[in-house]
Amino acid sequence: MYVKICGIRNEADAKSAIESGADALGFNLYPGSQRFIQWQKEMAWIRELPAEVSRIAVVVNTALDEATRLLEMDAFDGLQLHGEESREFCESLVKQRKPVLKAFRFKNVDLVHQVRGYPVFGFLIDSHREGAFGGTGERFDWTLLKMLSLEKPLIVAGGLTPENVAEAIREVRPYAVDVASGVENKERRKDKKKMQDFVAAVRETTKNSQKTKTEENLKQKAAKAAKIG
Repeated sequence: MYVKICGIRNEADAKSAIESGADALGFNLYPGSQRFIQWQKEMAWIRELPAEVSRIAVVVNTALDEATRLLEMDAFDGLQLHGEESREFCESLVKQRKPVLKAFRFKNVDLVHQVRGYPVFGFLIDSHREGAFGGTGERFDWTLLKMLSLEKPLIVAGGLTPENVAEAIREVRPYAVDVASGVENKERRKDKKKMQDFVAAVRETTKNSQKTKTEENLKQKAAKAAKIG
């Protein structure tokens, strides 16, 4: 399972996140965010980050030409749309051949009707707060996601912490988990210990889930063999 640490604002936090085991980093390019960075000023060190770690640009209701420009750059490996972007907007980005994630703020199970037909790689489901575009640190009822059939990779965000990410994984079994405020200190800097604990919790839970699934498969095969015998 993939771990994305979002809201990276400086090189030191990026390196700490990578050392902690993050698979992807999110850079918030939305000026209204508390974690906003001006990518033009940070480009040099973002480009030099290890190639095996995905660099995701996070935008909110940005212009199509700006979104296209970000995907054309070698500094970012993908784009996360965290606003009210339309299906047509996403369709215009397909030709860039880089992953595009569409974020939705979860209100209720009607979400499945909202996301249907979006030509994107996957969906990031975040908590909903009026007027906020993510990064609130608030969680929602993850169990409701089991009622959805999105047919594309699902990334869970919203209020995740080292203490509760295991629960989210067991309830939803997502493609990836996304965390920002849950691994920060009071100054909104990334806390390396929290990041390490978060990644460790994800790896341990995933390992245990795979073990349980394997054991269940073996039991089913044994039962089937017994009936044949």
